[in-house]
Amino acid sequence: MSNFDTIPVSIKQQLMSTLCEQLEDAIFILDENLRYLSVNASYELLIGYKEEFLVGRPLGIYAAEFLSEEEQVILKDIKKNLNEHGFYELDFSMANRYGQNIDCHITYRRIYIDQMAYHIGMLRDMSAVIKDQKQVAHLLNYDQLTGLPNRKVFLSQTSDMLLDSYQEVVLVRLNIDRYRNLASLLGPDGANDLIKNFAEGVEKLKLHNLRSFSHFGGDDFALLFEVKDANMVRHQLDTLMQMCERPFSTDKSHATDANIYYHISVGVSCFPKDDNEVTGLLTKAEKALDYVKQHGGDDIRWYDEAIESATAGSLELESELRTATIEGQFVPYYQPKFSLETGAITGFEALVRWQHPTRGLLKPVHFINAIIAHKLSFDLFSQLAIKIVKQLAVWQQQGFHQHVCINADAAEFSHPDFFDMVSTLLTENDVAADQLHIEVTESSLIQRHDNVKKQLNSLRELGVRLALDDFGTGYASLSYLQEYPFDFIKIDKSFISNIETDRTQHAIVKAILDLAVALDMQVVAEGIETEQQRDVLLDMGCKIGQGYWFSKPVAADVATAMLIKQNASE
Repeated sequence: MSNFDTIPVSIKQQLMSTLCEQLEDAIFILDENLRYLSVNASYELLIGYKEEFLVGRPLGIYAAEFLSEEEQVILKDIKKNLNEHGFYELDFSMANRYGQNIDCHITYRRIYIDQMAYHIGMLRDMSAVIKDQKQVAHLLNYDQLTGLPNRKVFLSQTSDMLLDSYQEVVLVRLNIDRYRNLASLLGPDGANDLIKNFAEGVEKLKLHNLRSFSHFGGDDFALLFEVKDANMVRHQLDTLMQMCERPFSTDKSHATDANIYYHISVGVSCFPKDDNEVTGLLTKAEKALDYVKQHGGDDIRWYDEAIESATAGSLELESELRTATIEGQFVPYYQPKFSLETGAITGFEALVRWQHPTRGLLKPVHFINAIIAHKLSFDLFSQLAIKIVKQLAVWQQQGFHQHVCINADAAEFSHPDFFDMVSTLLTENDVAADQLHIEVTESSLIQRHDNVKKQLNSLRELGVRLALDDFGTGYASLSYLQEYPFDFIKIDKSFISNIETDRTQHAIVKAILDLAVALDMQVVAEGIETEQQRDVLLDMGCKIGQGYWFSKPVAADVATAMLIKQNASE
């Protein structure tokens, strides 16, 4: 016999009553006709009515005719199930005395005491759980930065629309041009503000027939239109492009207080013309988007079959480029740099050429963008560097102590093997580090600031000479001269083209020359094409130049012949 069996009935009842009163779940007791007999304290707090008010009242508190139609249906269902099964449970949203909606899980159970029927009800407040479920669902379906539907929701909405629509459906994919550069410039908070600003701007346009505006993440967005004629969307997209002509202003917490102008690349596909399935429409819109980005961005492209041909050509070109890097088809051509005073060769700049097996010798304009797009920059640089350093070693054996400049981009500098590759190459070929010059364009410095600075300092310590190429064409030239350890400034050819007659060009070049003297740097003028240009530069104090007036880029054997000829005449 247990201890509980020895407890008097009155104490058992008291214990059970106390337990019911202290339970967090709301408990209520109804008679056979579903009228209140008793409720615990939790039920009073949840519903907002005291037990004294509830006792004797029906379950719905008020007579059935005063209940809403929905409440009447639920009440009828409760009675039916209790009569048939003696048990019933349901999830129900109810309003308490204060007008607050409570999401509840309610159970009813019929019991008999002395042949009298009673109903015990237990009500559990599920509002917090349901709120959490809704928050999780929101996290799974909406971008937290912009509040817009995510990719999953967008594809679901598109799928539903294709099933139901009797009109044309236009799917639009878009990216913000140069987003990585902008994000690097603005910092994380500024990049987030940029994205939110863009999303809010699109929503404010209230584009006609827009059925969904979605944020896939980062700078990746999608729009869905439903129209009688797909051409009606063209005007909406023009409005979107015009919105981007207005600047995005950063606040003082960001890296810059300048106005930022963002541009977008847009790809479009149309149902049913381009495809009948969601996947096909999305793929084709993205192909159109990629086409725009490959051609400079800031444009709209509707999908057509020509894009497929271009894509196939791009895949073929990628395959050929990878083969070229493996088989060593890239070769350096050497453009001499001359003393403007004596005409003597002072060094060379190496310019890449592709010795294509079927198309012949190709200039960079035919393949350099594809090299960058397919992330083959480091492979190309490595191949050229090997051939250049070996050529320097050959010239050294022939008695010609020359240097060669090779162009490098931030994509090459950011590669973890860049420095070790250059250092090993010089050591293995017994070539002095100062015989290798590396030219960096201004445009590449903004992209990977920290990595570039670290690599440049390491190369400078090794003894490699550094040149800032295309000086004056970027927006922060002077700050770069102060921040990076350059030995040379290369004046861009755009400042040389009319230097004989253009006072502005003349003044800019003179200022650059004076600046170089003050900073103890050497200057090389590019793009000299006439004797008059050479003479003007010489009179201004420029000592070294290159250009077609002196020589075009030539193969290694021709460059060697030029050195032999020069050496013979000395």
